[in-house]
Amino acid sequence: MQGPCIETDRLILRPTAAEDFDAWAECMADPEVNRFLGGPQPRAIAWRNFMTMAGSWSILGFGMFSVIERASGRWVGRLGPWEPEGWPGHEIGWGLLRETWGKGYATEGAAASMDWAFEHLGWNEVIHSINPENHASISVAKKLGSTLLGPGTLPAPFEGDVVDLWGQSREQWLAHRR
Repeated sequence: MQGPCIETDRLILRPTAAEDFDAWAECMADPEVNRFLGGPQPRAIAWRNFMTMAGSWSILGFGMFSVIERASGRWVGRLGPWEPEGWPGHEIGWGLLRETWGKGYATEGAAASMDWAFEHLGWNEVIHSINPENHASISVAKKLGSTLLGPGTLPAPFEGDVVDLWGQSREQWLAHRR
């Protein structure tokens, strides 16, 4: 898959590639990683969602990036722009392997993704759909400079999920980056 390759100090962000699937499936099977992301997924469902992300890149020209740890070269998660049908806005989201939590990868990668989305996709605002009990993701949103916008509603099959929308405008982001 052709597409952007963004490098940060510790990460490489690039479109989903076939060699990412085993690590993706492992990540999606972890109940703690997926506690606020719809629950753990068996490998067959993870494959369908993996292909959805690849298809998003192919059809829309964007999707969540595969996150590659520069030091090791291994896949450690996915994050970035995401906007399924009926979604409440242009989202920058994240989901990383549990052993990488606390290293700042979500903030580092999401910041690079926001730069890219505002510059290359022309987005004027971004949101993060976060369960109010997901304190780690709320912390990431705050570090990114996002503020609580209020409760959100997601489309099926997530219509029963409780989420708050966090977000900011392009102008707020540029001011935060300075």
